[in-house]
Amino acid sequence: MSTSAAATTLRPRQRQLEFQDWEFGIFAHFGIRTFYEGHRDWDNQTMSPQNFNPTQLDCRQWAQTAREAGAKYFVLTAKHHDGFALWPSQFTDFSVANSPWKSGGGDVIREFIAACHEFELKVGIYYSPADWKSPVYDDPQQYDDYFIAQVSELMDGYGPIDMLWFDGCGSEGHEYDWGRIIGAIRRMQPQILIFNMGDPDYRWIGNEAGLAPLPCWNIVESVPFSVQTDETKTLVRQWLPAECDCRLRDLNWFYEDADADTVKSLDELLGLYDYSVGRGCNLLLNIGPDRRGLIPDFDAARLREFGAAIARRFANPIAQRDDFECNKNSWQWTCADRKWVLLDHLVAQEDLSQGEHIRRFAIDILPFPHGDWLTIYRGENIGHKAICHFPTVRARAVRLRIEEHCQGSTPGEEQLRALNLFYAASSEQA
Repeated sequence: MSTSAAATTLRPRQRQLEFQDWEFGIFAHFGIRTFYEGHRDWDNQTMSPQNFNPTQLDCRQWAQTAREAGAKYFVLTAKHHDGFALWPSQFTDFSVANSPWKSGGGDVIREFIAACHEFELKVGIYYSPADWKSPVYDDPQQYDDYFIAQVSELMDGYGPIDMLWFDGCGSEGHEYDWGRIIGAIRRMQPQILIFNMGDPDYRWIGNEAGLAPLPCWNIVESVPFSVQTDETKTLVRQWLPAECDCRLRDLNWFYEDADADTVKSLDELLGLYDYSVGRGCNLLLNIGPDRRGLIPDFDAARLREFGAAIARRFANPIAQRDDFECNKNSWQWTCADRKWVLLDHLVAQEDLSQGEHIRRFAIDILPFPHGDWLTIYRGENIGHKAICHFPTVRARAVRLRIEEHCQGSTPGEEQLRALNLFYAASSEQA
């Protein structure tokens, strides 16, 4: 992926800044595949809508669990690569309308959106451009007509949608009339954020591991778009924040009985948070609602445990931005009431509204009981957020120091919107 550190000439749109502030979202893969153990993408095995029957479907349970996990947004697979529609689409018979669930009168999308609104979650809709069920997929003109007609049902029938998630998997080599498709979408949903394809507002990080590289700049000239190819798409150089998606379970995006014992540990989830949100990206963590239509009990408990742990870790800052004194290219905090404090985290956020300016930085301390400034941490870009985790240290004072600016930036242009010190180990020991 081509990235750039020269950021001052490009700035994000307000909607992109809002997205970056959401930081953590839940992804749900749910559909006809949920009811077919062992089926895989592109296996061409027949799946009947008659098997779709989540008799206890409760999107409120999904949304409440997401909220308790600390998520700010939720993305649901309205249509995956298999073509099954979770709403009564007029353009296919492969949908909930031909299932026994609610005698064909149900609409998962409507229930999902209502639940997101109730629990104050931003609404994301996943729509796979690729569709191996469609008989016209190999005819670009006919399929574009189908694509626009069907996605218009989602964009024009459910009120405001915050995100439209385009998965590149399966679209390798397929030509879409993106100008026509995106034009129709943005006319119906002017504020929508589009992921990954067409005319994206934010990008895929390039793996399904939930891990961002270091550094991870917000300005790019090319992006990966599918897990099935190393090919990248060349773009006009632009601001595209990144999202890191990964599974809560090891093996499957959709629910399966076979991987119930692979739910990630709390320790690994906390690490993923640091490697994604802590590197300035959003984290999108996938669950698979089960055949009842519920998030499995153990998975839900782990999500809540994760949310509680993050909240505890960053609940009680020792010092905040206004407690620091700014002096040219450094911000310094000195312990006043006590002679020293224990520290293990510094969390910084650059004000990106005017572009990205910080290329390299260092964290220094005045050690206790005496001694001169000592560097304990070096980092690259701060971006939306840098979670700096270091071994516990006792300090009389702490300093964040800018060591290098982005090409074209002038020292002093950079602004920090947040700067916090923590001793997070104390929350884990409580």
